[in-house]
Amino acid sequence: MDKTLKLLAVLLIAGSMLSPAAFAKNENARDSLVALGDSIPFGYNLGMNNQHPSKEAYPFEIGEEADVRVRNLAVPGAQTEGLLDALQHSQKYRQAIQHADYVTVSIISNDLLTILRAAVAESEGDSVRFQELLAAKLAEDDAFASLAAILQEIRTLTDAPIVLFNVYNPFQVNDSFHQVADSVLPLINGRIAQLSTAFSDVYIADAYSEFGNNQAEYVIMGDIHPTEEGQEVLAELALEALGFE
Repeated sequence: MDKTLKLLAVLLIAGSMLSPAAFAKNENARDSLVALGDSIPFGYNLGMNNQHPSKEAYPFEIGEEADVRVRNLAVPGAQTEGLLDALQHSQKYRQAIQHADYVTVSIISNDLLTILRAAVAESEGDSVRFQELLAAKLAEDDAFASLAAILQEIRTLTDAPIVLFNVYNPFQVNDSFHQVADSVLPLINGRIAQLSTAFSDVYIADAYSEFGNNQAEYVIMGDIHPTEEGQEVLAELALEALGFE
């Protein structure tokens, strides 16, 4: 009986010594998701400040639902050229992608907003001139070429599935720009979808269709960023694209 008790004591001690390492191993063994992009995956304006990515942003929503580790490398204000440069030259970005099991990308919105603002400024209130300028600037812009290069760079680093978000309409229905956005976003999102077909395992998350005209619920009032409900919608799209739902 004494020998049995001693054996049990040894096993308990050994178990207590091994448990932390075992838990750490399990944590490290979990699949990982790397989120790339701008203020949308960052979760801008969801918290008290914008010093760190919000835990309410869709990358962390995905992490919670799919039980994956999340590295959120989104940067507010980022555009396609900046993300491409980071993927090509930043070891932080390159190593994160190399170790990723899943990647999400949401990046072209700021490029488009820059074009929109330039067209507004140059048109000086002339609606016909505005439409002409907007069309010309969209045709001239190299954001789509940069986006293609981003996907190509990711593919040189990993064969992990990529979820590529298209662009939702960020303007409230009663905003004059809502109709303008609806007139150009289907074409823009069509180009994004076409571009994605050149790469293996790239899945479009159709934020445009899912948001529809529900900006009052999905977009922060007086802002262009998603509400918590909007972030949940984006997370659900990614989960579905990756086969978790």
